[in-house]
Amino acid sequence: MVVRNLVLVMLCVTVVAPIVLYTHRIGTFKSASSRNEYLEEVTAFTLNGDSRHLNVLPQESSTTLKEPVGVVYTENSTKDVKLVDYKSARVLSATVDENRSQRKNPIKQVTDGARKEDHNGILRTSDTGHEDKGGRERKTAKSSSRVTEGATGNGGLLVEDQSTKSSGTSKEKEPEKQNEPALLSDARVRQLKDQLIRAKVYLSLPSTRNNPHFVRELRLRIKEVQRILGAASKDSELPKSSYDKLKAMEQTLAKGKLIQDDCAAIMKKLRAMLHSTEEQLRVHRKQTLFLTQLTAKTIPKGLHCLPLRLTSEYYTLNSSQQQFPNQEKLEDPSLFHYALFSDNVLAAAVVVNSTISNAKDPEKHVFHIVTDRLNYAAMRMWFLVNPLGKAAVQVQNIQEFTWLNASYSPVLKQLGSASMIDYYFRTHRASSDSNLKFRNPKYLSILNHLRFYLPEVFPKLNKVLFLDDDIVVQKDLSALWSINLKGNVIGVVETCGESFHRFDRYLNFSNPLIAKNFNARACGWAYGMNIFDLNEWRRQNITEIYHKWQELNHGRLLWKLGTLPPGLITYWKRTFSLDRSWHVLGLGYNPSVSQKDIERAAVIHYNGNMKPWLEIGIPKYRNYWAKYVDYDQAYLRECNINP
Repeated sequence: MVVRNLVLVMLCVTVVAPIVLYTHRIGTFKSASSRNEYLEEVTAFTLNGDSRHLNVLPQESSTTLKEPVGVVYTENSTKDVKLVDYKSARVLSATVDENRSQRKNPIKQVTDGARKEDHNGILRTSDTGHEDKGGRERKTAKSSSRVTEGATGNGGLLVEDQSTKSSGTSKEKEPEKQNEPALLSDARVRQLKDQLIRAKVYLSLPSTRNNPHFVRELRLRIKEVQRILGAASKDSELPKSSYDKLKAMEQTLAKGKLIQDDCAAIMKKLRAMLHSTEEQLRVHRKQTLFLTQLTAKTIPKGLHCLPLRLTSEYYTLNSSQQQFPNQEKLEDPSLFHYALFSDNVLAAAVVVNSTISNAKDPEKHVFHIVTDRLNYAAMRMWFLVNPLGKAAVQVQNIQEFTWLNASYSPVLKQLGSASMIDYYFRTHRASSDSNLKFRNPKYLSILNHLRFYLPEVFPKLNKVLFLDDDIVVQKDLSALWSINLKGNVIGVVETCGESFHRFDRYLNFSNPLIAKNFNARACGWAYGMNIFDLNEWRRQNITEIYHKWQELNHGRLLWKLGTLPPGLITYWKRTFSLDRSWHVLGLGYNPSVSQKDIERAAVIHYNGNMKPWLEIGIPKYRNYWAKYVDYDQAYLRECNINP
């Protein structure tokens, strides 16, 4: 009995069970087939003899065209985020029948409901199959291979679609591949900053504030992004977790897009933010201008210490030790003479050192330095302890020029007038000039105007090269003395490359006296490195012309303070244009001076407020000046003057 039961069980397992399973699978297959046939019949309909499919019902096809959904993030590394150009992936082939596209779809209202705008403002559509009359799929146009900034709502970049890399020619893509790393270097940083702006917009909208859970999540994401962003300006400065935070923020912003669909409220908020940002920018610019002008007028502690130390040492010397060598060269007209008027010991030292270092025949160069009474001893002491070898140097005190007095010089009379003192020291008055540039104390110094009295300062010389104390000499300047000025008084480098270097920038052409005698669009030029023919100066009586215009400018009606405006007037039609390579300007205010122009220039000029000896100096230009400073010098170490 037991054996028989065992046989029956085995028979059921080996024969009956397979038969049952086989019939069940056949039934299931038939059911699925009939269901698919039913769906195919339901989804298909005919309109005007054209077979169509209902987009709202599921369709299974091996040739279904899959569209990229908005912005797709790919992470090949933790440093770069690439965005796919959704537009190029949706462009249909030019072979599409235009008439068909204009036909009205009877279920268009249904399909329109499936369209939704994502959080980046990108229009998404349901994944539908697009077929023409022949049942063929519409081909997508090849994606654009150009990398374009700002094409997405979050400030990202559109990069080349992977599908087009094999189809495009290599010649077209080579230049774009070369530029891609530079463009993507700060892509993620800009995305994160854009996310913060959008998040703050959502956070301020009424509909968002009614959702406390979303508000908490959004604030958390803002803190996370702010923490990882910090002060980063490029992707390499971001932590490795930045990509995860970026994706998390995008997901949260997508929720905000679903909550907030009032475009008018968003636009209103963005306009308010833009207006607020512009106002803040205006205030910050005004503060920056004020602080820059203040810093430019302030003497750093080290530069205040240096002349004090040098002065105390100078008066410990006996009279014989206070004399310079090579004094017989001072009035030799066959040598190369330089005029330098400065009260800055270190700046004057750089001018002299750079000139001597690049001179072919240093023994032929003579430097005439004029300073004020306060810095006279310090200036002499510096060049006594730092001798120039075979070159000659002379240091003079401007107070010893007895001929330079208020009865002779109109500008000196004006500088001591009550109106000028009121202009400088009562700046709170509404009548004072709002431009802080014209209230710099250097305009009160007669040293700044001594350049108009060169024949009186050097009565026995024929030619003098004038140098400002904020320049650096990079090449030998001997050739300047052999240039024929063709009867002109001064050799200059013109600076009319930009509109603010024309005459109307410096002179008041609303005054008929100026408008009658000068051309508003005439080319300006620069002080800083100018060769003067003193014989022509004396012959044309230039000093008297200068005095005449200074007297006419009483009350500053013709020009504001400074030396360039009266220079433009005094030397009008008496200037000889030098090659631009002799003198390159802008290193004291323009961070975009061409590197090539700087390297080929004979003289570079730090005109502007950002002097190289100040903390506000432009860092990338500082080394051109600093390499002529011996920071191991004892006096510099004692005053903590460091590179």
